[in-house]
Amino acid sequence: MIPAQVRMARNALRIGVRELAELAKVTPATVTRFETEKGGLQHSSAEAIRKALEAQGIQFLDTGETALGAGVVLKRPIEKLE
Repeated sequence: MIPAQVRMARNALRIGVRELAELAKVTPATVTRFETEKGGLQHSSAEAIRKALEAQGIQFLDTGETALGAGVVLKRPIEKLE
């Protein structure tokens, strides 16, 4: 799971950082720090976020996998704007 996937998942679900944090039982700062790439996640926090999003219907894909439903995919990594 990469930060862009979490941002896209939240947007698809139309939920904010606070709502995701609540669903995952982590702090909003944890979600924000990961999404903005200003810090990594502990394995337990990453799993909690992933499971919370999957429980809401999100499917995470790795390169080469296909989706079970409609969605979007990144063709290449996002370049950071400075």
